[in-house]
Amino acid sequence: MNQKPLRLRWADKDWQDLDPIIKGFKVPAAPLCPTPPQLDEWMSESLNRLIALVKEHTPVSRPSHHSKPWWTPHLTILRRKYYKAARTAREHDTPHMREVAGTSKRGYFKAIKAAKNKHWSSFLLTATPQSLWTAKRFAYGRAQPRFPSLPGAETPLQMNRVLLDHFFPPKEPFSPPPRLRLDRSAPPLTTDKIASALSKCSPTSAPGPDGIP
Repeated sequence: MNQKPLRLRWADKDWQDLDPIIKGFKVPAAPLCPTPPQLDEWMSESLNRLIALVKEHTPVSRPSHHSKPWWTPHLTILRRKYYKAARTAREHDTPHMREVAGTSKRGYFKAIKAAKNKHWSSFLLTATPQSLWTAKRFAYGRAQPRFPSLPGAETPLQMNRVLLDHFFPPKEPFSPPPRLRLDRSAPPLTTDKIASALSKCSPTSAPGPDGIP
């Protein structure tokens, strides 16, 4: 696999530190009575030296062969064409330019999908017993964490308390049943009525607050 060129991180560049370096840059002496080709060559050489100086003091991204291994130079060309068509469509909002930008976009993303599928097929064909688990992780993704994070609980004791309060909330205190008041106008209960009421109850049921099963 070819080594990918390093990507310069211009956003992380400290331009204040680069200011004295640029001021100390010395332009090569120009040739005397130069011809147009000689002048162009001197200008290109001076500009290349200045660009090399700036790049030398600019941080670069950490190279890694894992980042987009499916990327190809053809995708770079398609991306450049797609960006150019999108900019043109924004500047000249016409149906024709929008159609051109849409076609370029569809072709670019279709090429990305094809490159990924091709790389995945090549990876599976060259897979070894040691890389089977890597292929499984790529196919199914990483497993979700078994224990979700609980708000307000960091230690095991706090998690235990939160789970108990959620699944087993504290019950309201049991209130004893109200007692029946004596009704003087009601006829007295006889033994037959009490026996008839108890005969309708199940003898296998748990006793209630009155203790009668």
